[in-house]
Amino acid sequence: MELKQYQIVLVNLDPTIGSEMKKTRPCVIISPNEMNRYLQTIVIAPMTSSSKPYPTRIAIRHKITKGWIVLDQIRTVDRQRIVKIVDNLADKEILLVKKILQETYVD
Repeated sequence: MELKQYQIVLVNLDPTIGSEMKKTRPCVIISPNEMNRYLQTIVIAPMTSSSKPYPTRIAIRHKITKGWIVLDQIRTVDRQRIVKIVDNLADKEILLVKKILQETYVD
């Protein structure tokens, strides 16, 4: 399966430890397409259906995914954990993800 940056994919996150987000849930692919093409690992940001409005969380609405992208829980997973491709982020959501990533991790 071809995985692309900013796709929403269903990922099995278990097993986890402590406060890590658990179970199979939608996640947004953060890693760039060049990495996704050649590496066995994918960088994702999990999504949740309920959250408080933290500065590192982005509210989105899609067909089966209504909730929050949790940019404070980014992790790297093996592509075997990805169950299926669900959807793609809209352009305005992509811009917001980029903005929050830069504010949080670059500045």
